[in-house]
Amino acid sequence: MKKKKKKAQLPFRINLLFFIVFLMFAGLILQLGVVQILNGEEFQKEIDRTVKDTTKVPVPRGKMYDSSHQVIVDNKPLYSITYTPPKGTQAEDRLELAEKLAKYISMESDKVTERNKKEYWYLKNKKKADKRLKKKEAAKLDNAEQYNTILDRISEDEISGFSEQELEVIAIKAELDKAYSLTPQIIKNEDVTAEEYATVSEHLAELPGINATTDWNREYPYDDTMRSLLGSITSQEQGILADKEQYYLTRGYSRNDRVGKSGLEEYYEDVLRGRKEQIQYTTTKSGDVVDSKTVVEGQRGKDLVLTMDMDFQEKVDKIVRDELKTAVQKYPYDNRYLKDALAVVINPKTGEILAVSGQTRDGNQYKDATIKTLYDAHRPGSVVKGATVLAGLDSGVISPGQTFVDGPIKIKGTPQKGSYQSLGAVNDITALKLSSNVYMFYIALKMGGENRYPFPQNGKAAFDPAAWQEMRNYFQQFGLGVGTGIDFPFESVGYEGPTKSAAGLLMDQAIGQYDTYTTMQLAQYVSTIANDGYRVRPHFLKEIREPSRSDKQLGSVYRSEKPKVLNRIQMDQAYIDRVQEGFRQAFQERNGTVFSHGASRDYKPAGKSGTAQNAIYKDGKQIAETENLSLVGYAPYDDPEIAFAVMVPNVGLGNGYRVNYEIGFKIMDAYFEAKKDSDKDDTDTASEDG
Repeated sequence: MKKKKKKAQLPFRINLLFFIVFLMFAGLILQLGVVQILNGEEFQKEIDRTVKDTTKVPVPRGKMYDSSHQVIVDNKPLYSITYTPPKGTQAEDRLELAEKLAKYISMESDKVTERNKKEYWYLKNKKKADKRLKKKEAAKLDNAEQYNTILDRISEDEISGFSEQELEVIAIKAELDKAYSLTPQIIKNEDVTAEEYATVSEHLAELPGINATTDWNREYPYDDTMRSLLGSITSQEQGILADKEQYYLTRGYSRNDRVGKSGLEEYYEDVLRGRKEQIQYTTTKSGDVVDSKTVVEGQRGKDLVLTMDMDFQEKVDKIVRDELKTAVQKYPYDNRYLKDALAVVINPKTGEILAVSGQTRDGNQYKDATIKTLYDAHRPGSVVKGATVLAGLDSGVISPGQTFVDGPIKIKGTPQKGSYQSLGAVNDITALKLSSNVYMFYIALKMGGENRYPFPQNGKAAFDPAAWQEMRNYFQQFGLGVGTGIDFPFESVGYEGPTKSAAGLLMDQAIGQYDTYTTMQLAQYVSTIANDGYRVRPHFLKEIREPSRSDKQLGSVYRSEKPKVLNRIQMDQAYIDRVQEGFRQAFQERNGTVFSHGASRDYKPAGKSGTAQNAIYKDGKQIAETENLSLVGYAPYDDPEIAFAVMVPNVGLGNGYRVNYEIGFKIMDAYFEAKKDSDKDDTDTASEDG
């Protein structure tokens, strides 16, 4: 009896403890119920709201200005309809959106492809289409292969009867399909009417991901002037360049970003692209956007101020084009192979390009081909004789004032070589003045180890092949045969002829009849002579400016381009002085090769003309003989502020029209006339202020 009594009784404190534990569990269960039942949906959204993505929105590119701050490349604003798809958007969603959007905008359907039509038909007839692939057949294919197989089995008849309205829907959906998640894609930005823009804006709530905004296209106030030099950009459809995809993607570009693909647009891409606006999206795990905020403000690209003045540039273009036309019209048959005329104008002290022009003929049409001044290389003729004389003086094979009698030279086994006429005794200066080939031949022979003078007629010349590299090394100090360093994506360095153990070929090289050079290289070469032997890097960029909020003024200077000396030719200044004097006499002294044009100019020009033989071939056979006409120069000769190079290839033989002279001197005339007008305006302004 006593034992039973003990088992039945529990201490009061234990009972109290159990009761408290019971209450605690009851409260916990109640709280869980509140969380799960009353607030479960809200808390679940909070749990799912963990995905944050940042998208980058393109901004307008920087503009380009000339040296007097006239806009030469601008951004034309456009109405634009864009699509920024949320994550996980399916083809059915895009089709539904396309059908809604088609109510508010029109869309050209001429670019709709057969595949676009089949994809539309598939979505409209999915069950019917899926039956065309047997289960056994499907088991052997992955999803993409299954889909493509089904599309292949949609017949032409099934996609041939679409209405114009359906085709518009298909065209819109094709644009929607190009979009990447959370990345804006332009659906339409050409010919968007104000009504379309307003209507879409009013219905954005029913068009998920669609936005009515503004876009831009490049605009060129000066039309085709320098267009090949300014370059171009890709369309959004083209996007980033395929061969540089990783380069762009690692630098924050999207695949559909427009980028510079040629010219200055490409070279200065990093400057012109601007800073994208960055928007951070918060999405659910299913891809629904629940919040967005701008984390980085966008800023359009910086502006380029170029070294060219468009008023002078247009004058140079007109001169080059008109003279090319005149040469063809005067001698249409002789000049039937004449297609191009090229000119570069440069400040020899700073390297600033003052004007650059290439004009090309296509039948009776004349078009911009400025880029050929950098890409096309030609045999230059006698304009390079300044480099040859300096090579002879510095190498010691001739001495200042040394004379040779200008008469034909005949090397055994080769044709006779000579000047255009026998010139008598000439020295290093008069050889340049009169353009003696023979003087240059003796320099080449001596550099090759042949020291006999006069050279015995029909003798066999000694020749050391190392002379090739020695002469080319001298030429390269002037920029001939090497890159000029210009701020452009690509430039030709010319063609270097085969190095052979033949004295006659080096003699051809000495008079510019062997290796080829671009017009830009020739401009750098003559600038180096004008600039006392300092080879300065040519450049198109004058300044980079911060973007301005006002179209009426430029932003602050971000960076100024300073002159860059690439090298100083390794020659005594006294030797350079003698070549400068030879160039002066060629233009200003009686009997100088360019005296007829240069003597009457009061701006005191100096320089050298050139003629190079150039055969025309067709199907491996020579069909004609033409000549390249060139001219290089600078002015004033005692304090140069302008240097130039002109190249006119494939001119008919002996027609008498010196198109190279006409272009070169008319360019200098235009420059110094503009300078006089500017000086007069400054004087008049000062007088009024006084």
